[in-house]
Amino acid sequence: MFWLISMPASASPITPAPSTLARLADQAGALPRTHTFMVSIQGKTLIERGYRGHRTSQTANIKSLSKTVMSALAGIAIERGVIKGVDQPVVELLAADQIPVKADPRIRDITVGQLLSMQAGLERTSGQHYGAWVASANWVRDTLSRPFVSKPGGQMLYSTGNTHLLSAALTHTTGRSTLVLMREWLGEPLDINIPPWTRDPQGIYFGGNEMGLTPRALMAFGEMYRTGGAYRGQQVVPGAWVEASWQPRTRSFYNGDEYGYGWFRSIIENETVYYGWGYGGQVLFVVPQREMTIVLTSDPTPPSRGSYLDRIKALVGDVITSTR
Repeated sequence: MFWLISMPASASPITPAPSTLARLADQAGALPRTHTFMVSIQGKTLIERGYRGHRTSQTANIKSLSKTVMSALAGIAIERGVIKGVDQPVVELLAADQIPVKADPRIRDITVGQLLSMQAGLERTSGQHYGAWVASANWVRDTLSRPFVSKPGGQMLYSTGNTHLLSAALTHTTGRSTLVLMREWLGEPLDINIPPWTRDPQGIYFGGNEMGLTPRALMAFGEMYRTGGAYRGQQVVPGAWVEASWQPRTRSFYNGDEYGYGWFRSIIENETVYYGWGYGGQVLFVVPQREMTIVLTSDPTPPSRGSYLDRIKALVGDVITSTR
């Protein structure tokens, strides 16, 4: 069941002067990894810039920003009855041969919502465990075979295996690939292209990493969330799911921000912002009170530390203050 929380009344933003927009675009380009930068206010794209040979029409590896897109897919699946709700145990949605016989019995307590909020409790498949996990013969079984380091529903343990379980669950319950579902449920209504991306050894599309989308596609996705799940007059994601996704459920150990279903929540320049974040600086920010959506893609290859996200947030803060 979805609970609808009314969005706050919007404070009408001021459109920055062309000189201010040019300055903000230059600030984005001054960040050492930036590939593209887009800013939309009240549905109008005011900044669209590519750097270092990159364009906003080019497909970018959005890394873990894929988790935010997977959350949208989960919300649509719940609305369509494919998933009963966020409290449904994920093992009910997986193929029987994907569930390890000798796994901790508590895996049967892990719910769809706990996977989305990174509260499954299992040892992480990200960070230092990532390489061994993606080298394993079966990513789903490997994820479910890991020891519990917290109880289901406990602390946030950021793990790409969580959202990959959701991809496997959707593939099994619908009999269709995550790519096909993405294209039908998101690609068509948003009028965006979703190319194939990495699959696991069983052919399941990677749920939570390595997706490729153009910055323009990310902008359409973000604008859809900003307007309550609707896009060009069509309800793409249930409005109640947008609110449920943005509702804080835990907090990140790494950046201190709150986390919902695939979305982080923070306060920047006294404004509540919601954002998806991928390795290296692939970010999508939605600032509802300023009617603003911001996309920034970056070089995904160098070492990535939380301090770089702070630099991106500072840029977002400058964009926000420019509209007051």
